[in-house]
Amino acid sequence: MIRMCLFVATLLLSAVWSFAQDAKLAQQYLADGEFEKAVILFEKLYTQDNDNEYYFDRYIECLMELQRYEELERGLLKQIRKRPNDSRLYVNYGRMYEQQGKEDEAKKQYRKAIDQLPKDRYAVSKLANAFSSANKYDLAVETYEKGATMLNDRQFFSYNLADLYRRKGDVGKMIEQYLNSLDAFPERVDNIKSIFQRYLSPDDMNVLQQQLYDRIQNASNAGSVQYIDMLAWAFLQKKDYKNALRQVRALDKQQKGDGLRVYQLAQIAANDKDYDVAIEAYQYVIDKGAGTPFFVDSKQEFLRCRRNKLVEGYNYSREELLELEKQYETFINDYGKSRGTAALITELADLEALYLNNLDKSITLLSELITLPGISAGMLGQAKLNLGDYYLMKTEVWESTLLYSQVDKSYKDDILGHEARFRNARLAYYSGDFEWAQAQFEILKASTAKLIANDALDMSVFIADNLNLDTTAKALQFYAEADMLIFQNRFTEAFGKLDSLLKEYPNHSLEDDVWYLKAKVFTKKRDYVQAGKMYELIIQNYPDEIRADNALFALAELYENANQLNNKDRASILYEQLFIDFSGSTFAVEARKRYRLLRGDKIQ
Repeated sequence: MIRMCLFVATLLLSAVWSFAQDAKLAQQYLADGEFEKAVILFEKLYTQDNDNEYYFDRYIECLMELQRYEELERGLLKQIRKRPNDSRLYVNYGRMYEQQGKEDEAKKQYRKAIDQLPKDRYAVSKLANAFSSANKYDLAVETYEKGATMLNDRQFFSYNLADLYRRKGDVGKMIEQYLNSLDAFPERVDNIKSIFQRYLSPDDMNVLQQQLYDRIQNASNAGSVQYIDMLAWAFLQKKDYKNALRQVRALDKQQKGDGLRVYQLAQIAANDKDYDVAIEAYQYVIDKGAGTPFFVDSKQEFLRCRRNKLVEGYNYSREELLELEKQYETFINDYGKSRGTAALITELADLEALYLNNLDKSITLLSELITLPGISAGMLGQAKLNLGDYYLMKTEVWESTLLYSQVDKSYKDDILGHEARFRNARLAYYSGDFEWAQAQFEILKASTAKLIANDALDMSVFIADNLNLDTTAKALQFYAEADMLIFQNRFTEAFGKLDSLLKEYPNHSLEDDVWYLKAKVFTKKRDYVQAGKMYELIIQNYPDEIRADNALFALAELYENANQLNNKDRASILYEQLFIDFSGSTFAVEARKRYRLLRGDKIQ
């Protein structure tokens, strides 16, 4: 008896192993397009397991490829008799007729499939998938819509319908169905956002916004959080931060939130330099009171955005700077001088030194800062670099180089160390030690910090070109001294030095650099008309000199941003000229980006 059981078990195991091998081999034949071999095995597999629809479907697929229509029809009729409610079988029947060019017969079979559709979600999905696999998207849509009617559920198949409309290219219907799906399954919101981001064009986003507005305004959807959230997201995709803020603020009020969504939007807007929206958003969080977890951070970021809006802009008054100074001081007094306010102290010192011309106050602020306990290493290093600059502006060169050297020693392999070396090399250049400075700039060209590397490259090329042309280096010395005077905001003395250079060394290679330096001074003084004239002079008279691309970019920025010039079309022309005529320039990539933005292109 035991032997008999073992024998039977062995036979069963052998049969199972053989069945598995046949299934694997059939799949391989099908994948390789060897339909003659595959059809034999799939027929065998289905005969052995005739409840398995997969093997039957593959058998039919092979017969269809081989165009063995009589055998195909017999197999289908046999299966229809066995499974009369399986509507998918009529789809295959229709495909068989269509492959033979019998369109009317095919349509009858497709219609029969839909007419005989049972009231069953699984059956509806199977038939719609069968139509979709045959690229019969209209019939698949009809199947889902009939199923929704029969089941009295207009939303269950919305996600599937949306995908079909996407394939058909019907954007409006696609959006409508995805939003219907969102109505039934709010947890799908992130998934649907990803789909919209992938497939919707800027114009399509307008369609989405309109549909969302319609739903929000509908009384029954007045409280639909997911629609307001989606509308805010749609505005963000278009970088329309003002309208996005309106939505997230409404959402925060509706949900009695803690301001998180508004705070996050403020950060995004600030990073994209839309300071007006960021300031408004941070103010909203501040107005919620000290109880909100983002109160202090919002106050800090509010100040930072106000500062950036002023100093990065081209039009501001001293009164505005003084008001900003007062707000910084109030915050620092309220929260004390500590690690938590170190960044704001650094920003205030920068404001005092570079915009309010109060060097003594900026030096006092940073001298106190570097003695505070718990200051991060990065903050300490940056504070010392800035302090070195302010001492240099006060002509206290020894204090300046001492601070630069401290940072260089403490942060040797860090970007701060590279920056310290650059500033020491620049100081050597100001002082007339050109060979040492040029050697340092050559090394710094390999810095991992792009800005430092670019600046070092410019300085290295500039010194090498002008040092080799003038064995006495007297003209370059004039220029370097003027450059340092400008760094120290001693503009009248700098202009006198530059005018002497032009008079004593006519037709010198430094002429374009002189005009470029004067343009920088006029820009610092916010006389953008005079700055523009200097840049135009360089572009027209020195097109082959190294300052030509710098002048093009700087002039384009003035035309784009300065109210005194304000000519976006001219800016666009200059940006285009730069990336075409100076494709190797370090400004070429940024110029192309700004050109496209001015043209209205969507930049990812």
